[in-house]
Amino acid sequence: MPALITGAVPPSETAAANSLNTLMRSIGTSVAGAVAGVIPARMTTSLGGHVLPSGNGLKAVMALGAGAAALAFLLAGLLPRHRPAGVPATTAPEASAEPVG
Repeated sequence: MPALITGAVPPSETAAANSLNTLMRSIGTSVAGAVAGVIPARMTTSLGGHVLPSGNGLKAVMALGAGAAALAFLLAGLLPRHRPAGVPATTAPEASAEPVG
Protein backbone atom coordinates (compact mmCIF):
# COMPACT_ATOMS: atom_id res chain seq x y z
CA MET A 1 0.00 0.00 0.00
CA PRO A 2 2.79 2.51 0.71
CA ALA A 3 4.09 2.01 -2.84
CA LEU A 4 0.62 2.71 -4.26
CA ILE A 5 0.30 5.81 -2.10
CA THR A 6 3.76 7.08 -3.07
CA GLY A 7 2.90 6.75 -6.75
CA ALA A 8 -0.43 8.51 -6.33
CA VAL A 9 0.60 11.66 -4.44
CA PRO A 10 3.03 14.50 -5.15
CA PRO A 11 6.50 13.95 -3.65
CA SER A 12 5.95 16.73 -1.12
CA GLU A 13 2.89 14.91 0.28
CA THR A 14 4.31 11.37 0.51
CA ALA A 15 5.04 11.44 4.25
CA ALA A 16 1.63 12.86 5.14
CA ALA A 17 -0.17 10.35 2.91
CA ASN A 18 1.71 7.39 4.40
CA SER A 19 1.07 8.68 7.92
CA LEU A 20 -2.66 8.88 7.18
CA ASN A 21 -2.51 5.32 5.85
CA THR A 22 -0.90 4.15 9.10
CA LEU A 23 -3.51 5.97 11.19
CA MET A 24 -6.39 4.49 9.19
CA ARG A 25 -4.91 0.99 9.49
CA SER A 26 -4.68 1.39 13.28
CA ILE A 27 -8.26 2.61 13.55
CA GLY A 28 -9.46 -0.18 11.25
CA THR A 29 -7.65 -2.83 13.26
CA SER A 30 -9.15 -1.56 16.51
CA VAL A 31 -12.68 -1.40 15.14
CA ALA A 32 -12.38 -4.81 13.44
CA GLY A 33 -11.13 -6.39 16.65
CA ALA A 34 -14.00 -4.92 18.63
CA VAL A 35 -16.61 -6.03 16.09
CA ALA A 36 -15.06 -9.50 15.82
CA GLY A 37 -15.39 -9.81 19.60
CA VAL A 38 -18.89 -8.41 19.96
CA ILE A 39 -20.60 -10.50 17.27
CA PRO A 40 -19.67 -13.93 18.69
CA ALA A 41 -20.30 -12.66 22.23
CA ARG A 42 -23.87 -11.72 21.28
CA MET A 43 -24.57 -14.84 19.19
CA THR A 44 -24.08 -17.67 21.68
CA THR A 45 -25.29 -21.17 22.31
CA SER A 46 -25.39 -23.25 25.47
CA LEU A 47 -23.53 -26.55 25.54
CA GLY A 48 -23.34 -28.62 28.70
CA GLY A 49 -24.09 -25.66 30.92
CA HIS A 50 -21.45 -23.49 29.23
CA VAL A 51 -22.17 -20.51 27.00
CA LEU A 52 -20.14 -20.65 23.77
CA PRO A 53 -20.09 -18.61 20.57
CA SER A 54 -22.46 -20.12 18.03
CA GLY A 55 -21.38 -21.31 14.63
CA ASN A 56 -23.56 -18.65 13.03
CA GLY A 57 -21.76 -15.94 15.00
CA LEU A 58 -18.40 -17.12 13.73
CA LYS A 59 -19.77 -17.36 10.18
CA ALA A 60 -21.07 -13.78 10.47
CA VAL A 61 -17.61 -12.54 11.50
CA MET A 62 -16.00 -14.36 8.58
CA ALA A 63 -18.58 -13.01 6.12
CA LEU A 64 -18.08 -9.48 7.43
CA GLY A 65 -14.31 -9.86 7.07
CA ALA A 66 -14.68 -11.16 3.51
CA GLY A 67 -16.92 -8.21 2.63
CA ALA A 68 -14.41 -5.74 4.09
CA ALA A 69 -11.59 -7.39 2.12
CA ALA A 70 -13.61 -7.18 -1.12
CA LEU A 71 -14.34 -3.50 -0.48
CA ALA A 72 -10.65 -2.80 0.20
CA PHE A 73 -9.72 -4.58 -3.03
CA LEU A 74 -12.16 -2.45 -5.02
CA LEU A 75 -10.98 0.79 -3.40
CA ALA A 76 -7.31 -0.09 -4.02
CA GLY A 77 -8.16 -0.65 -7.67
CA LEU A 78 -9.40 2.93 -7.92
CA LEU A 79 -6.05 4.43 -6.90
CA PRO A 80 -4.14 6.04 -9.77
CA ARG A 81 -1.24 3.93 -10.97
CA HIS A 82 1.13 6.71 -11.99
CA ARG A 83 1.99 10.16 -10.76
CA PRO A 84 -0.15 12.66 -12.69
CA ALA A 85 1.59 14.52 -15.51
CA GLY A 86 2.61 18.06 -14.68
CA VAL A 87 3.66 17.29 -11.11
CA PRO A 88 7.27 18.44 -10.74
CA ALA A 89 9.86 15.84 -9.78
CA THR A 90 11.38 18.19 -7.18
CA THR A 91 10.25 21.26 -5.36
CA ALA A 92 13.72 22.90 -5.27
CA PRO A 93 13.90 26.35 -6.87
CA GLU A 94 15.50 26.39 -10.30
CA ALA A 95 19.00 27.81 -10.62
CA SER A 96 19.48 30.97 -12.59
CA ALA A 97 20.73 30.46 -16.17
CA GLU A 98 22.88 33.62 -16.05
CA PRO A 99 26.60 33.09 -15.41
CA VAL A 100 28.09 34.78 -12.38
CA GLY A 101 30.78 37.36 -13.07
